[in-house]
Amino acid sequence: MKIIYSPKYREVYASDPAAAPGRIECIYAELEGKFEFVEPQPAMEEDLRLVHGQSHIERVKRLLRVYEVALLAVGGAIKAAEIAIEGESAFGLIRPPGHHASPDSSWGFCYLNNIAISIEKLRKEKRVRRALIVDFDLHFGDGTANAFANIPEVRYFHVEGATNQQFLENLREFLSTHEEYDVLAVSAGFDKHEDDWGGVLKTEDYREIGRILKEFSVRVCGGRRYAVLEGGYNHVVLGENVRAFLEGFK
Repeated sequence: MKIIYSPKYREVYASDPAAAPGRIECIYAELEGKFEFVEPQPAMEEDLRLVHGQSHIERVKRLLRVYEVALLAVGGAIKAAEIAIEGESAFGLIRPPGHHASPDSSWGFCYLNNIAISIEKLRKEKRVRRALIVDFDLHFGDGTANAFANIPEVRYFHVEGATNQQFLENLREFLSTHEEYDVLAVSAGFDKHEDDWGGVLKTEDYREIGRILKEFSVRVCGGRRYAVLEGGYNHVVLGENVRAFLEGFK
């Protein structure tokens, strides 16, 4: 497994919790020495137009500090997707997050939809036809759902559950009924942890989520899988939760 990372993701580009100082650092500290790190290149504006309208792109451009790191976040997701298609799992340790970024609007600490753009770039290049996006963040990724609302070849699924066991069972049940995808992409949010905003999942549950998703990708997608960071805001547990997920997912 490769970790897509740039020191620029540590930059504090806004005042929201996703941009908070120390958030990327606490994850990096848990992964350093355990995985191979790869540095991405910023996305091109033409990549953004695969999902976003020009008026939205121009709005993000006016946020100068945000736009620079957001381009690099999209580039990180694209790099993770490319590595996955070449046969190795990957994780984008990136920010800003993206799953609340719709084609013409965004909110919830998001600006550009990293995972949606990465999937559309694979599809444009005809490297995949059908893709599944699984999102286990606390919050529904309305931006990703909106981006693919009229594209039947791409399926978006947000995992829900009032308890950790229900959450895992809902994920297993959904995956058991879906076949014929070329790649699995994962919006990996860690804010449903028992010590984060959601108060439901335990650290070992993230390891199990990773294992379930890996087994699905091996069975259905030839093992082609990647994930990118979305939410997760308690720095005390965030790094450990990410590491647990990746130990199951790799």
